Amino acid sequence: MKFLIIASYPASILQFRGALIAAIKEAGFEVHIAAPDFGDYPDEYQALKDLGYYVHDIAMQRTGTNPKKDLKTIVALYRLMTKVKPDYVLGYTIKPVIYGSLAAKLARVPHIFALITGLGYAFSGADEVGYKKSNLQKVMHQLYAAALMTADKVFFQNPDDQALFKKMGILKPSTPSTVVNGSGVNVSEYSVAPLPTENDVPVPRFLLIARLLGAKGVREYAQAAAIIKSRHPNVQFDLVGWVDDNPDAIEQRELDAWIENGLFNFLGKLSDVKPAIANSSIYVLPSYREGTPRTVLEAMAMGRAVITTDAPGCRETVVDGHNGYLVPVKDVDALAAAMERFITDPQLIASMGSAARQVAMDKFDVNAVNQMMLTEMGIQ
Repeated sequence: MKFLIIASYPASILQFRGALIAAIKEAGFEVHIAAPDFGDYPDEYQALKDLGYYVHDIAMQRTGTNPKKDLKTIVALYRLMTKVKPDYVLGYTIKPVIYGSLAAKLARVPHIFALITGLGYAFSGADEVGYKKSNLQKVMHQLYAAALMTADKVFFQNPDDQALFKKMGILKPSTPSTVVNGSGVNVSEYSVAPLPTENDVPVPRFLLIARLLGAKGVREYAQAAAIIKSRHPNVQFDLVGWVDDNPDAIEQRELDAWIENGLFNFLGKLSDVKPAIANSSIYVLPSYREGTPRTVLEAMAMGRAVITTDAPGCRETVVDGHNGYLVPVKDVDALAAAMERFITDPQLIASMGSAARQVAMDKFDVNAVNQMMLTEMGIQ
């Protein structure tokens, strides 16, 4: 039996799906992985090969829509499937889901599954009153609907995304779907790290890890940092991330200005975020919408309190006042007020951090999440 997984970004395959892929292999499958641009990620390519997976480089643009290039992606995936003859196909992120599912239908793959890990630009503004689709969004929604009709089952990472797809008619009543608790987190690998302290009192140090996109709330994080530093100049803010090739990307000049003004320490893109989390005491993600944010789960597993938004995906991770705080989307004042609670009452850092670790173990353990996915796919 052969299982083909289709991804859009080689660097994240093992980080975000490594445990799931390993579970599929352990279930007795020959595992194939298809993604674009492996030539730019030789270490990731070799790591996948070393684990016994078959790796395929395919033509795919991660961002943007070029009809000719997207057609080439479908053709490339179709040819790959007719050659490999997989019994199961799973695509995740927008283009692998759309083009992978359509190609799998054409190639008559017996079992087709889709994992919706987040909505991104294609659904920007979809939750707002008076929402009007752009022409590009109309096309993407139509393609999504056509692709999901081919699926045996669609996995969502939060109930809000599932409800939105149903409301917009993208997910038809005839297509089975289910919600899983994000990508999960390895609670053994991301173990509790001691909090930074001074005279045995936890020190408030804030951290955001994200692609530097407007929708990740990076600007709100910078603005809240400015408010806090005007009152508490010594409080430390860290930022881990990189400027992405995306229409919503933060401009380099904005990032340079924040760094020059001393708002935060910019750590760039890290292959291992655990040291950055260990050096922090409160994790912040002011995102506008997520599938289920993996970085939040990692921070929680390491015993860090969380401030995030009361938005789809994000709200699944935090019980307000228990393991952190939920704030309204784009509300800089509320974000700064939540930060200040930890500064004025530093004992909350330890108590909420401990609660966050427990939530990670009870709800987001990667082994439980993967077991559910395999069961829902009829593998176990």
